[in-house]
Amino acid sequence: MRTDNRQPDELRPIKVKRRFTRAAPGSVLISAGQTTILCTASIDDDVPPWMTGQGRGWITAEYSMLPGSTAPRKRRERAGKVDSRGIEIQRLIGRSLRAVADLEALGERTVAIDCDVLEADGGTRTLSITGATIALVDALHTVRRNLPSPDRYPLRDSVAAVSVGLVEDRPTLDLCYREDAAAAVDMNVVMTGRGQFVELQGTGEESTFTQSQLDAMLKLARRGIQRLTAVQRDALKSRWPWDRSLK
Repeated sequence: MRTDNRQPDELRPIKVKRRFTRAAPGSVLISAGQTTILCTASIDDDVPPWMTGQGRGWITAEYSMLPGSTAPRKRRERAGKVDSRGIEIQRLIGRSLRAVADLEALGERTVAIDCDVLEADGGTRTLSITGATIALVDALHTVRRNLPSPDRYPLRDSVAAVSVGLVEDRPTLDLCYREDAAAAVDMNVVMTGRGQFVELQGTGEESTFTQSQLDAMLKLARRGIQRLTAVQRDALKSRWPWDRSLK
């Protein structure tokens, strides 16, 4: 058994609360175990200057950890300065959402995703992607009548992410912080609801891993993504825009 009494192939308990705030058209409070993140999606009716006149939209993301999300306290970012880890994560979130986006169907508007970590216990980047997808769907619902073509939805598929690793030589799904710190191999896997890979981030921590171990980790990750996709679908209910038989 693991530190939180889960099986190696078990996700942490997931909780989702939509419409957590009122100002943003998409707002989701999502938690996995002791990791809690507020994901919001806001829409502006313009695009970055370098995209003006192209008839395409844009999806961008920002990520931050609030000071009280960790112990010891994390210093607050000032004057627009974001640490290198935060920059890397927000780029990952943006890439993951754009990978499933039809930017022409979005029209010339920008969707800004904000992921703010309220409490961190591992897996903040992966949970941000999973929660941001829900917030994005809710935000797009508010502009559906103003899209360039009613028959083209701006997202081709859902996207979710999960961590996986080798902990004591055992493939393990959805690592909490203690497991992540002790893992010989740590990997983040981003996949679509239909099972296509978006991004893999994996490395050995003073260790190596075999092809069979990689295959075992990816198999675990695929199962985890299927469960997370089901969580997204259940959270969105009638707003789930894709085939309900999506596996």
